Amino acid sequence: MEQHRKSTVAITGASSGVGLYAAKALAQRGWHVVMACRDLPKAEKAAQTVGIPSESYTIMHIDLASLESVRQFVKNFRASGKSLDALVCNAAIYMPLLKEPLRSPEGYELTVATNHLGHFLLCNLMLEELKKSSASEPRLVILGTVTHNPDELGGKIPPRPDLGNFEGFEAGFKEPISMIDGKKFEPVKAYKDSKVCNVLTMRELHRRYHESTGITFSSLYPGCVADTPLFRNHYSLFQKLFPLFQKYITGGYVSQDLAGERVAAVVADSEYSQSGAYWSWGNRQKKDGKSFVQKVSPQARDDEKAKRMWDLSTKLVGLA
Repeated sequence: MEQHRKSTVAITGASSGVGLYAAKALAQRGWHVVMACRDLPKAEKAAQTVGIPSESYTIMHIDLASLESVRQFVKNFRASGKSLDALVCNAAIYMPLLKEPLRSPEGYELTVATNHLGHFLLCNLMLEELKKSSASEPRLVILGTVTHNPDELGGKIPPRPDLGNFEGFEAGFKEPISMIDGKKFEPVKAYKDSKVCNVLTMRELHRRYHESTGITFSSLYPGCVADTPLFRNHYSLFQKLFPLFQKYITGGYVSQDLAGERVAAVVADSEYSQSGAYWSWGNRQKKDGKSFVQKVSPQARDDEKAKRMWDLSTKLVGLA
């Protein structure tokens, strides 16, 4: 009798935080996880530390800031002969204390290059793999964040994201330009802008490809994982206080374990088969908190913005 083929998921940034716990949760559900990470020894150690069985994961190198590295990852993945049933774009960098922008190998501002452009290229290249999946509904999931949305409490704290009319992208997004809207460098805004682009990417993938491919495209905000390594570049006092604030004041706190479970559910469970949806569990977590489809921010639901983001990003990553 033919042995049942394990479903395979690739997760970016799976060596820590939500990505690691999503990898663990999917491995527990019988999936094979390709951990797409920058630091291979760190990923290996992390997988062992949280107890993912060695036969349930493969570690492959990717540096999302480098378009060359993204292309190489896709080549390596294809060469491995694995099928792809789900892709989770989870990796993100957040560097709130930067005074001057850092640059990717291609010369783009690093936060947007890593969080948006690298994933944008990866999604486009891996679509081919997802189309070949024998799963009944392959999925592509991009992580969102409450901070992308000024309509919600967590998104009201300035600076607010604003993509403008993509003036920075249009001008080539290289030195001296460091922001999508072409304005002065603002590291926190760069992060929020990149996350709005993540949601726009998901929605535009859905609009372009869902009907013809049957692939489910979705995003989620798994809750405020206040002690994730995402905040490792923040003031140490912030790193100590923020989890306590979320736990005891706002009630928004979610453990890395629970956030990982939520990502795994959106990847694997039948109730999350709606394409184009942005899933949320609300800002005030109840223990039995049920997920619902959250309305995304006005910018992130602007279809004209999505098309413009797509066209300009396509040029910047060399797909045009």
